[in-house]
Amino acid sequence: MPANPKLLFLQNELPALLLTLSSDKKGNWGVMNGQQMVEHLTDTFKIASCKTLLARVTPEAHIEKMKAFAVSEKPFRENTDNPLLDKIPPPPRHITMAASVAELKSEIDYFVEYFSESPSAITKNPFFGDLNFHENILLLYKHVMHHLKQFNLIK
Repeated sequence: MPANPKLLFLQNELPALLLTLSSDKKGNWGVMNGQQMVEHLTDTFKIASCKTLLARVTPEAHIEKMKAFAVSEKPFRENTDNPLLDKIPPPPRHITMAASVAELKSEIDYFVEYFSESPSAITKNPFFGDLNFHENILLLYKHVMHHLKQFNLIK
């Protein structure tokens, strides 16, 4: 099976790129600072590997359309509303940005390990429904790109 370039980016390039971001940097939109955004990304990997289980938000009638978006190349819009997040983000869990990025890297590694041990596993995303490994990669990559653009780490 050939290597997935999106997964390789998440595993290898993303952590190094995030270490160039200052913890208190404000994004082009939204209310999170750089470190809060990194920890938000960590939380999404925990959902994708079943460490965090959340009730579905999207009504069943809309799941198919939402899943189609999740696996498409269409990006998230700026200021996309997330009803699971408070309007004011929580303070960072870690003292340093490096510690937050290290936690993210650990969760990315766990995500890959989780699906290596259970390749046919299906995880439950609160917005996009049941996702397999490949679908999770597509969604996680899209979500990461959204936040990298938010903080000018990519164009």
